[in-house]
Amino acid sequence: MRTSNPLLAEFPVRITQLLILVLAFGRPLWAAGGANQSAPQCRPACDVVIYGATSAGIAAAIQVRRMGHSVVVLEPNDRMGGLTTGGLGQTDIGNKAAIGGISREFYRRIRRHYANPKNWIWQAADDYQSHGQSRSADGEDAMWTFEPSAALAVLQQMVHDHNVTVRYGQALDRSAAGVSRKNGRIVAVRTLPGDEWQADVYIDATYEGDLMAAAGVAFTVGREANADYGETLNGVQTRRAVHHQLVDSVDPWIIPGMPDSGLLPGIDPDGPGEEGGRDHRVQAFCFRMCLTDHPDNRIPFVRPDGYQERDYELLLRNFEAGATRLPWSMGRMPNRKSDVNNNRGVSTDFIGQNYDYPNATYLQRAAIVRRHFVYQQGLMWTLANHPRVPAAIRQEVSRWGTCKDEFAAPSGWQQQLYIREARRMIGSYVMTQHNCQGRTTAPRPVGLAAYTMDSHNVQRYVGPDGSVRNEGDVQVGGFSPYPIDYGALVPRRTECGNLLVPVCLSASHIAFGSIRMEPVFMVLGQSAATAAVLAVEDDIAVQDVDYTKLRQQLLHDRQVLTWTGPVRKPVAGVTAESLDGIVVDDQQAQRTGFETISTSAGPFLETGYRHDSNDGKGQQNITFLANVTTPGRYDVRLAWTAHSNRARRVPVTITQGDTVEVRHVDQTQRPRQAPFETIATLTLTTGEVAIEVSNTGTIGFVIADGVQLIAARD
Repeated sequence: MRTSNPLLAEFPVRITQLLILVLAFGRPLWAAGGANQSAPQCRPACDVVIYGATSAGIAAAIQVRRMGHSVVVLEPNDRMGGLTTGGLGQTDIGNKAAIGGISREFYRRIRRHYANPKNWIWQAADDYQSHGQSRSADGEDAMWTFEPSAALAVLQQMVHDHNVTVRYGQALDRSAAGVSRKNGRIVAVRTLPGDEWQADVYIDATYEGDLMAAAGVAFTVGREANADYGETLNGVQTRRAVHHQLVDSVDPWIIPGMPDSGLLPGIDPDGPGEEGGRDHRVQAFCFRMCLTDHPDNRIPFVRPDGYQERDYELLLRNFEAGATRLPWSMGRMPNRKSDVNNNRGVSTDFIGQNYDYPNATYLQRAAIVRRHFVYQQGLMWTLANHPRVPAAIRQEVSRWGTCKDEFAAPSGWQQQLYIREARRMIGSYVMTQHNCQGRTTAPRPVGLAAYTMDSHNVQRYVGPDGSVRNEGDVQVGGFSPYPIDYGALVPRRTECGNLLVPVCLSASHIAFGSIRMEPVFMVLGQSAATAAVLAVEDDIAVQDVDYTKLRQQLLHDRQVLTWTGPVRKPVAGVTAESLDGIVVDDQQAQRTGFETISTSAGPFLETGYRHDSNDGKGQQNITFLANVTTPGRYDVRLAWTAHSNRARRVPVTITQGDTVEVRHVDQTQRPRQAPFETIATLTLTTGEVAIEVSNTGTIGFVIADGVQLIAARD
């Protein structure tokens, strides 16, 4: 009989094993004495020990074996592959041509897996399409969408082919005895079962960076201030809080309108913090659910033990305030399955509930994972069943469920939580926003990254208008693939001479948001392993590896180190502070419609612009209110981004008191003072001026970005 919350079955290692192996004070059982004590076992030394059988760890191990050296992979849990086998089947990369080596080989093997008709059980192969990532897309030699079970089968075969040893249930002893050091090097690591592992070089391939931290290597958690590295997208980002946002006017209080009743769960009373400033917050985690709509393979969503309706009150109020769309992002996988990810204002991201996770004990982490699990199970049950959820959404969500043939647990839920970001090493080279956008080029490339700088929301807080706001989401792209420096994989010379870190690498929060993709982690795992072997062969510190030799080996092994394709210049935003006169951005405007936000063309004002989606004609308008304190002659300027699909006669109404002026602008033409164009020169008195942009009578997309009032030059 299936229980509503079979937690021990869901997390057999994360909870059950850790409860057995760890005492309340965090000491391993073998160190506590008593009948269960067992003497530590010193394993035979090998050339490389890899901690973490993530996709990066497995790629690293394969590379060590291909270079003729010995390796063992220590995995804390009971499944290899991390997120690649844990539900993230919609591969995020940005530009697939940036991926080479073992990483691309994995995705080629995925393609071969699905070339076998026996692997199409719930769907005909010809019926599967996945928006450019399927097996037949654009002449691709690889396939980038897959079931978790397919990814696991491919990785297991690759491990078998290379005779890689993977030891499961080998969580690191994170006490002072867990990592032995001598002369600035790790000489042994000890795991909770009591085993001791010795190697010449170690690789930390975990999402958490536990070995790195236990070895005394410097790291950071949270967001740096923009000032730390001269960035603009780091730290607190309320001004960019436009995507994955709640509907306006969602009340934050337990009893609506009554602050004395307290805040609803998940709202940070200390938020949001100083704009662009440093904070401790971590972008949200979730489970990347593998769901199916095939009735013979579907397990319906259940209401979990511990369900509290109040935990979903924001979701329900958001619907009641006007949200109409499904709060998820669904990527179609083979065999009528899906990879479901967070989307919109209240979704699978458990915002604000993971700040302690990076440095937490194993038991504390297990509790955090459990809370995420219960939250997300409850979310899906609520979306499928709660009467305050719109009927159309309930009907659609109810078609889906977890899969009977994925994962070991009877409910079809995976163990692997999506740890988007935890610790980040402060290494000999720090990757920053400047690397991503091409202003700084890494001198010693070991791989390319290509994804948008992407941070999920990190907090919910009460906004200036008294409603709930999300903060932390940043999505800025438009740049070419860029190199990652070898120095980002190695600690500072004075800290540790035989450790490489390809996952929790040295990067600022916002740069890590671009790098943190599974194909890139595999690339970096292979490159780290190559450097590890060279360090073993030359008997040197990893910091002293000859980059010329490293580069030659990486190129020989088909890594991509230099981007030779078209170079894209990132689309830039213009800040209001840098402009003269009175400037009002679209985020400050009053609007009906104009919901869609874009950054695909530029230049634009601040963080992006809005448009009407070329829909709802005559029903959408946006009004910019400017306060004139000095009367006189002003140029009234409107901002838009030009394109051939824009409307040619966009009505703009300028109102002050009884004076009304109407202009029509051609948004197919580039503004002459980009992003602004002077549309009128008027004499204005002291007081408020309203500039309204409407889509009435228009054909094509109508853009609303901002207005500027500036003293006219007569």
